[in-house]
This record gives sequence, C-alpha cells and structure tokens, in this order.
Amino acid sequence: MENHLHLSAASDDLSRDMRRFKSYTARRIIELLERQQSARLLELLAFIKRAHKQESRYQVWEEGNHPQLIESDAVMRQKLDYIHFNPVKRGYVDRPEHWRYSSARNYLGQAGLIDIIRDW
Repeated sequence: MENHLHLSAASDDLSRDMRRFKSYTARRIIELLERQQSARLLELLAFIKRAHKQESRYQVWEEGNHPQLIESDAVMRQKLDYIHFNPVKRGYVDRPEHWRYSSARNYLGQAGLIDIIRDW
C-alpha cells in the first residue's frame, strides 16, 4: 500500500526484529530520498517526526506495530487473503496478483519481487 505495510513474519523475538526492520528500511528510504533530492518528501518526514525523537531528523514509520498470533492454517489463510486483497479493496488493482509488491504472485506460482517462505 502507499502508506502502510502488511506482512507475516516468524521470529524468536518479533519485537526486536521489527525494530531492526523498521530502522534498516527507514535509513535506506531516507538515503534514497536524499540522493534523489526529494526535498518535499524529506520535509514531510521531518514534519511528522515526534518532538521527543531527538536521535533522528525524520520519521518514516509509525511507532509500534500490531502483531497477531497465528495459531492455525485457517487463520494464516485468512490473514494472507486480507493482505492480498487489500490493494483490490483500495481500488489500486483488479486482482491481488496485479499488485507488484504482493506475495499473491508467489502463491500462484509466479515470480514475485522477493522470495517468500510458504511452509507455515
């Protein structure tokens, strides 16, 4: 989506790994915007930065996350369907596999942008 991300992940310490993911991706996004001299987007990221965040000039990710424990195949299927159909519901594409950033392609046996683990 243009302003948020859904993902399924497994980790021994999900909270730590989500912090690391957000930190790494924020640094890469800011570096890209700086290289491209995207002043308007950088100004926006500086504007939305929380006042108490003194260690950075910008805020890319919202604080926190909303993990949900997935304890069955049925729940996993429901979560994947929600993730895959989100861009369809928003009117961005007609079919889930048309969203370039979706793993829906992988589940249809097509090449996606990143490799996924389907053993759940």
